[in-house]
Amino acid sequence: MLEKLQIVKQRFDEVSDLIIQPDIITDQKRYVELNREYKDLRLLMDKRELYLEFTNNLAEAEEIIADGSDPEMVEMAKMQYDEAKTAIPELEEEIKVLLIPKDPQDAKNAVVELRAGTGGDEASIFAGDLYRMYTKYCESKGWRVDTVDYSEGTNGGFKEIQFEVSGDDVYGTLKFEAGVHRVQRVPQTETQGRVHTSAATVMVFPEAEEFDVEIDPKDVRIDYFCSSGPGGQSVNTTYSAVRLTHEPTGLVAQCQDQKSQHKNKEKAFKVLRSRLYDLELAKKMEEDAALRGTMVTSGDRSAKIRTYNYPQGRVTDHRIGLTLYDLSNIVNGDIQKIIDELMLAENTEKLKANSDIM
Repeated sequence: MLEKLQIVKQRFDEVSDLIIQPDIITDQKRYVELNREYKDLRLLMDKRELYLEFTNNLAEAEEIIADGSDPEMVEMAKMQYDEAKTAIPELEEEIKVLLIPKDPQDAKNAVVELRAGTGGDEASIFAGDLYRMYTKYCESKGWRVDTVDYSEGTNGGFKEIQFEVSGDDVYGTLKFEAGVHRVQRVPQTETQGRVHTSAATVMVFPEAEEFDVEIDPKDVRIDYFCSSGPGGQSVNTTYSAVRLTHEPTGLVAQCQDQKSQHKNKEKAFKVLRSRLYDLELAKKMEEDAALRGTMVTSGDRSAKIRTYNYPQGRVTDHRIGLTLYDLSNIVNGDIQKIIDELMLAENTEKLKANSDIM
């Protein structure tokens, strides 16, 4: 473990020196990449310091106990020995996880898109419930949520809604939410009290930086139209909403959330870049999944990943067989336990794939 950590320290010292070099600072892409690496390595360096402290304490305690000449010192050494013996294995497990090669996308912001699936009005209402769940979860993490575009359902909720989430390690956390979410409950419109099953699709894209994807302006058709929905006097009177169509791929991105046409265009281009970036990532994920076997983040958006059963008050994540009888808190944004379990499952698989990690 110490040999592995020494190699990491050498890289940390190297990165620390690189990020203050003028030629690196002027290269935006390289500078952003190195800053992300520095942040990850800094965390490992803190764990390394703790690990060295505990291993030194252990060796020192063993020496005092072996000497045995001072009973008071021996008593203190035994306490120090027990503390170190307990802490070292836990630290080693934490370090093993931190030593797993990180996906560079994980540190990025994310674009999230919710779409009502099968179930008519009830599916739209459920998409609205999911939006509120994610909004509350993001707020609890101190992340910022910005709506990009939406289409309201006839009886509430959304046919679809798209929003950006900004903060620390957003994509690495929210990527586990991608897939089909099902709800089993009695719809508001149901008169005979029968339980219906409806669905909504969650898509999560890493937000692409300008240097991640280069878009040729000639490939993009830009349409301007009037906004719809709540928004005051500018709605249906000014052509502030923007729709972009990337003609080589047929991908479409639009934004009508801002009153300014320029801001809507800027947001729509951000989404379009993220969609194009996601296309490339999806190919890579398929290749990686084929190499590693099934992963909890397979990128398969047709996969049913989670069921919210209201009559029984339970939520089941089908990828890892996790069932929690805590539906009311979960739909109010308390999804961290589910995400933690999914991260643990993914890290366990990564550890198997990287069995050379000490």
